[in-house]
Amino acid sequence: MLFFLVLSFWAPAVLISGQVCPLNSTPRKTVTLSNRGHVFQEEGVWNYTTMLLMEDEGVLILGAREAIFALDLNNITHKKAMVKWSVTSEMQRNCTFEGNTQTECHNYIRILHKMSSDTMFVCGTNAFNPTCDIMSYKDGKLTLEGKQQDGKGKCPFDPFQRCASEFVDGQLYSATSFNFLGSEPVVMRSLDDTIRTEFLTSWLNEPNFIGMKHVAEGDDNPEGDDDKIYLFFNEIAVEYDTYRPLEVSRVARVCKGDVGGQRTLQKKWTSFQKTHLDCPVPQTFLPLLIQDVFLFCPDTWKTCMFYGVFTLEGEMPEYSAVCAYRIQDIRDVFSKGKFKSLYRDDDFEAWVTYYGPVPDPSPGACINSKTREKGISMSLDLPDETLQFIRDNPLMDQAVKPSEQPLLVKKGAVFTRIVVASTTALDGSSHQVMFIGTASGSVLKAVNYDGKMVIIEEVQLFKQSEPVKILRLSVTLGQLYAGSEEATVQMPLSTCDHYASCMDCVLARDPYCGWDLSTERCIAIKNIHPDTHSEVVQSLRDGNAARCPAVESTTIIETFNLGIEVRLLCQPGSNLARVQWSVNNHTLQNSNKYNIHHNNLLILNASDSDAGFYTCTSVESSNGNDYVIQNATYELRLGNFTEHSLVQPQAEEDQNTLLALKILVIILTLMIFALVVWDVYKGHFAILRCLEKAEGSPQSVFYME
Repeated sequence: MLFFLVLSFWAPAVLISGQVCPLNSTPRKTVTLSNRGHVFQEEGVWNYTTMLLMEDEGVLILGAREAIFALDLNNITHKKAMVKWSVTSEMQRNCTFEGNTQTECHNYIRILHKMSSDTMFVCGTNAFNPTCDIMSYKDGKLTLEGKQQDGKGKCPFDPFQRCASEFVDGQLYSATSFNFLGSEPVVMRSLDDTIRTEFLTSWLNEPNFIGMKHVAEGDDNPEGDDDKIYLFFNEIAVEYDTYRPLEVSRVARVCKGDVGGQRTLQKKWTSFQKTHLDCPVPQTFLPLLIQDVFLFCPDTWKTCMFYGVFTLEGEMPEYSAVCAYRIQDIRDVFSKGKFKSLYRDDDFEAWVTYYGPVPDPSPGACINSKTREKGISMSLDLPDETLQFIRDNPLMDQAVKPSEQPLLVKKGAVFTRIVVASTTALDGSSHQVMFIGTASGSVLKAVNYDGKMVIIEEVQLFKQSEPVKILRLSVTLGQLYAGSEEATVQMPLSTCDHYASCMDCVLARDPYCGWDLSTERCIAIKNIHPDTHSEVVQSLRDGNAARCPAVESTTIIETFNLGIEVRLLCQPGSNLARVQWSVNNHTLQNSNKYNIHHNNLLILNASDSDAGFYTCTSVESSNGNDYVIQNATYELRLGNFTEHSLVQPQAEEDQNTLLALKILVIILTLMIFALVVWDVYKGHFAILRCLEKAEGSPQSVFYME
């Protein structure tokens, strides 16, 4: 018993151990969206977090709060259609008992799936009363058909609770909560015959659903196996005996053809299995938790990879990582791995590795050729022993490990979403380009070259307080679509013309782009004619820019005054470049005279000896080689102040004379005024008024005091 306790307590540390080579996690460029893409916003509408790409119709169906839009895929600022789906005032009043009226008691569109070429299945939270409907897009118009149905178990009650869903062969597979409290998690298939998970903590223990993916494993399968629905989520681990509840990442799967058991597990999954999903990062004490997953299948289902973004929650500084998993590795854990079983003693219980006999057919397995040979053609035919075992033991013992070390580890960042695109380089090699959304509203564009990560650029799409909440990819159009609470953004997968020079283009190591020596432009590789390959420079793995011509230097003339502080600006060509300053070909270092701060040069108390040529050189290292990617020279001149020095004293003297005269006039005026007042006060002034009377009359004199 003591052995089981120790094993359970230390298990998390074992799961996250491993060595990871240092990875370059600094984006080479940090840019804004500016004129690279398009932004869509509708006044009074929020929460642009549900998307469906209908490339055959040329529209992006965008679900928001109480509104659904049809936007032009080529330019999302062109709104083709819109339909409102609002809650009634009565529903809002009833919702006040369950949620916040201002934020939660609205209809948030959370589920959007294509049913046919012009019809969709759509669900909304509907003021904590989840509801689904059929929607069509015909003749440029969006229409809700009014065929509403209960959305319980299909769509969350809470608009901000994560959920996952897939629409496969006319059936909706969903993972959400079955009640508005969120206390009854369920993984369900619906629309025809409903089948779901058990309400047991061994099946789902306070899960946070992340993503669901359909893999057509039944196609060209020598074992006659079934298609699978894979589910990714986080939950409180039942297998670890820790002081605090430990949350871990999981991957689970069910078989598409599962219809439940005959007596045991009626209307319940007979194929539900789950296991730990590991993304090991050193220097962390807790498992990283998955935030999003992308299914990438370059060829058949056997080549499929799951790319997941993980974050370490609750620790500072924050870590985020990208891990990739082979479909075959996940299959092997479920089909060949051991189960965990609940060990019980008088006053002790723990989940331990099960070493006992396993029923036949294997619990949790899909119906395949071998089971059919035994007369078992569907899950209803499975024996109760097999069903009872998987009901009690859905958790596997072995964790799913990534195909290699984490592809990317970044400190101080929070990854939220990921999509992956494939492109062919100049030499014919194929590369997977990851677009990673962050909690600070940006997207990282990254490629892993033979275990070495290159973050080509970070593009700021939204305000830093607006996380990226959804990413969708159109490989056909070469466009990326992102959504947040406040807006939706469209940006191209690559904009080669933004690379200004050969050095900039080649050192970016962007698989979409190459430098054309003949036209002196950075151009898209897909547009290059085979006959002109020799004139195009691209070096992805090595970043070798030796074929690039030297960067031309620009000269800027600056004048300065004696005794002032002179500031010379220098903008490095990339975040990976280092700046070197020199004066008259002599390297500068920080001193009492010169201060290099944030790449800019500060000359203190400038004197005539500081005139000269100051050069700012931006140097970037790649594969052990240094390349000058930017060069700017300042010609610092002392201003011509001779004439100014002769004229200035005379001007100052004239100004002083004028000021003295003004003061003298003011004093004289005040003295005269004082004298007049004094004489009036003493009676020295009188006003004589003579009144002329009739001729011969004596004159009368009046004195006015």
